[in-house]
Amino acid sequence: MSGKIIVICAPSGTGKSTLINRLKTDYPQLEWSVSCTTRPIRANEVHGKDYHFISTEEFEKEIQQDGFVEWAKVHSNYYGTSKSFVSLGLNQGRKMLFDLDVQGADSMKKIFGHDAQVIFIEPPSVEELEKRLRSRGTDSDKVINERVANARKELARKNDYDFLILNDDVEKAYQALQTAVKKILD
Repeated sequence: MSGKIIVICAPSGTGKSTLINRLKTDYPQLEWSVSCTTRPIRANEVHGKDYHFISTEEFEKEIQQDGFVEWAKVHSNYYGTSKSFVSLGLNQGRKMLFDLDVQGADSMKKIFGHDAQVIFIEPPSVEELEKRLRSRGTDSDKVINERVANARKELARKNDYDFLILNDDVEKAYQALQTAVKKILD
């Protein structure tokens, strides 16, 4: 039996984390993707549950061997999604949930084709997205401007994926997300 790959993709400030957290609660059969990282393990984290903690040397060897669906270096630490982890999950019939950016979603589609279903979440408008980012009070103007510029580029791709959900009302967006997930799982 083949598994399922569900990728949630959305610009920062779209409400993606809120929707994903509800989905993880309501659909315990969805297995949250466990990424690899080279950063040190923190208190209360569990290897294999929170991340697969590996050395920089191991990570770089996997990069050279094309072992990642997608990867990035963030604040001098590597993070990535292992191809073998995803392939094993598919072969074992697991239903896996991923939170990826547009590049990660593209890589997942390129490698796993129709087995990877991407749900893109869009904000009501770029102006509303900027308002949400500012209301958080966590980022500088420079960071917010970068996030808004990135969001514009990501939104240009919104129709390239399997499902498109407008998050102008969190309850309606969550109902649409549930409908998409049920369709993928059936």
